[in-house]
Amino acid sequence: MKSKKRKANLFERETVRVYRLADAPAGVAGQTAELPVNARRMAQMLERRGLSPGLACGLVRLFEIAVLVIGGILCLRVGSAGWLPLALFSTLLALVTVVTVNILNGYDSLLLRSRRAQFPRLAGAFAFATFVAICAAELADRLDRPFLESLALWGASGFAILGVTRVCLGARMRLWVRNGFMERRAVVVGGGGAAEAFIRRLETNPDNDVRICGIFDDRNDDRSPAIVAGYPKLGSVSQLTEFARKARIDMLIVTLPVSAQARLLTIMRELWVLPLDIRVAASSPDLRFRARSHSFLGDIPLLNAFDRPLAEWDMVSKRCLDLVVGLFALVALSPLMVATAIAIKLDSTGPVFFRQKRHGFNNQIINVWKFRSLRHEMSDPTARRIVTHNDPRVTRVGRFIRRSSIDELPQLFNVLTGELSLVGPRPHAVHARSSFDQNFTEIVDGYFGRHKVKPGITGWAQVNGWRGEIDEGDKLQKRFEYDLYYIENWSLLLDLRILALTPISLFRSSGAY
Repeated sequence: MKSKKRKANLFERETVRVYRLADAPAGVAGQTAELPVNARRMAQMLERRGLSPGLACGLVRLFEIAVLVIGGILCLRVGSAGWLPLALFSTLLALVTVVTVNILNGYDSLLLRSRRAQFPRLAGAFAFATFVAICAAELADRLDRPFLESLALWGASGFAILGVTRVCLGARMRLWVRNGFMERRAVVVGGGGAAEAFIRRLETNPDNDVRICGIFDDRNDDRSPAIVAGYPKLGSVSQLTEFARKARIDMLIVTLPVSAQARLLTIMRELWVLPLDIRVAASSPDLRFRARSHSFLGDIPLLNAFDRPLAEWDMVSKRCLDLVVGLFALVALSPLMVATAIAIKLDSTGPVFFRQKRHGFNNQIINVWKFRSLRHEMSDPTARRIVTHNDPRVTRVGRFIRRSSIDELPQLFNVLTGELSLVGPRPHAVHARSSFDQNFTEIVDGYFGRHKVKPGITGWAQVNGWRGEIDEGDKLQKRFEYDLYYIENWSLLLDLRILALTPISLFRSSGAY
């Protein structure tokens, strides 16, 4: 999985590099166009998110591990072993079984929806786990008749429970796919004959869980009709960027004729900023790209151009970290926050908190909370004028809390509500400008690519010293590069490392005013 992501990221960096060398207008990736009426209606229909196939398969794994561990504790008898050794042995046996099923592709979404294909895999996994248990008991000199009888009871009951559960779950999953609750939503980029051929081929896979939600294409001639294979054309590629920010979709599939390499790069220049899986359906070997990772929709080969930085269980694990650490930090820092609120109130007139609209995940607008550090009558909620050294708008208390980043602590509430993460690219104000009066999108090409993950209170750029005033274009460029590094190399360990380095980085606050 990691190797696939690294390969996709290499392609992403290559595309961004080509984009910059092409000297495209700054900020083109962030431009949006008004959606046509039919596209707006479709986006409203797709606002609600169902259960993704990947998440469903992960839940099945967790359920089966729990069943097998509980079954082992209830059924197995290992001599005079106590509860703890028995629980550890049961957990080991459950993990061996589930890992074997996984190796046999038994947690594939298509297989879980099947009626019979999964049972040979279950039987093979239980047989291998039984063999491992017998070998372990022999090595520990615990192999006797009571153990073999209890092991047989565990295997038979476990196979029966998991088999019945999978039969019921398969029927339910087939229903979920039919009614759209469990599906992968896809948009086709590029109309005409290539798109029609791809859709027709996709429809020949009866158990396919991909739902085509519409087509986007820049062409308006006979090569790109309004209806392709029964699916409507919803707009242009530039309008797709806005559509993907309103609708809950999972995948963009680019369908191109053989000779469309230049057009493919043009499309990638606009779409790489979106936090979606982007696949290229190009069956011809004449498209001259370096060897990249491939995936399949049924029997259709796809080139994996871009992967979502955080998908399904990565998002779940990161959200759990945010909730646990965020709640602990809020409780631990509450005395400091109360003291700060009192100091702000005594130092100057006006409210204690300051709310500002900033860019969040997928370029959506969120309200971020901070302790007020500017004089209330001089507040600048749109951040059109950046705070500089010895800025007269900053209060005495404000100067201290800005340098120490105490003014950011109310954003823990944004973390708990899910608008921010503890770690991620710092969210900038919607209309933020540099000290030399340039919009950020005019300074950095592809600037909105940093919004492919949820923004954070602290980030990789900040702990490496890139925080504070933007008085040079290179400073924003460096932030952008560090943010992209974080997005491409995300892991829970990296998040924990950044959280540990954040207090240390506050001592290097020369650029924070």
